[in-house]
Amino acid sequence: MPPLVLAVRPALTDAELNELFAAAWPGHRTARFGPVLARSTAWITARRAGRLVGYVNVAGDGGAHAFILDTTVHPDERRRGLGVRLVRAAAEEARTAGAHWLHVDYEPHLRPFYTRCGFHPTTAGLLRLQPDP
Repeated sequence: MPPLVLAVRPALTDAELNELFAAAWPGHRTARFGPVLARSTAWITARRAGRLVGYVNVAGDGGAHAFILDTTVHPDERRRGLGVRLVRAAAEEARTAGAHWLHVDYEPHLRPFYTRCGFHPTTAGLLRLQPDP
């Protein structure tokens, strides 16, 4: 099997991100990612034989706080540690950018995954601004 190659802030196309998200997230709707990446602190990708198989985005406030978004691993690559590698690389990029805190929101079934990544549960608030599509 060809090796995985992780990269920080590589060029990405909407087509390859939409292909990955469609494989990983049932119900994914085609999206434009350029505006998101333009505002991102960093993003990390994983490729195997040139094919995008993993992605995570880091958003930040330009100061002490950064946020993990869209951690995505292709179903063919799951349960091999790739998600943890992506999140840890994203944490290092956030640290390098000057963040003091890295936040992530997740559904309850993902708690064990994010615990393996080094996160600790906290109490937080959430306000819905738009209905689900």
